[in-house]
Amino acid sequence: MSSIPEFGELLARAERSAVHLETRDVYYSNPRFEAWQKGERTDWDDRGTWWRPFHQQISDAVARGVDVRRARVVSEPVTEYIRWEHYVTQANVAAGEQVRWLPRRQATDLLLPVNDFWVFDGRLMRVHHFSGDGDWLDKELRDDPGLVEMCSAAFEKIWGCAIPHDEYEIK
Repeated sequence: MSSIPEFGELLARAERSAVHLETRDVYYSNPRFEAWQKGERTDWDDRGTWWRPFHQQISDAVARGVDVRRARVVSEPVTEYIRWEHYVTQANVAAGEQVRWLPRRQATDLLLPVNDFWVFDGRLMRVHHFSGDGDWLDKELRDDPGLVEMCSAAFEKIWGCAIPHDEYEIK
């Protein structure tokens, strides 16, 4: 496929589901993570300070009846980046996204895809590529039914073993 739509466009087209698998312990740094590292914390009572267009896109999709789920496979003890992600996941949950965490040590008997991805309606997959140190490299769109089905099945296995966000304790 020559042109890859942005995430928001793909989510806006979703009718039933959007699932996201994250498998890395470190992603590219950003100002919000750096501020958190310096001790700044989110005022969860002031939605205007943390609600982003991404959260609105998730909220809009959920309001349309789209089941939005994210599973994160993490090493323990977690990296500082994952500790921050766990902290800011409150915003994802507030937007209506369901999030679960799977400690990597509990995934030994699962076959895990090596790249992060989103699957929309079980038919279209946006694959994310990162460098070894977590820098964003590229994205690709895949619609091969066999590949999308295989990755969707892997996501469901991970989801079934993972711990809901409000029950997962950072180690």
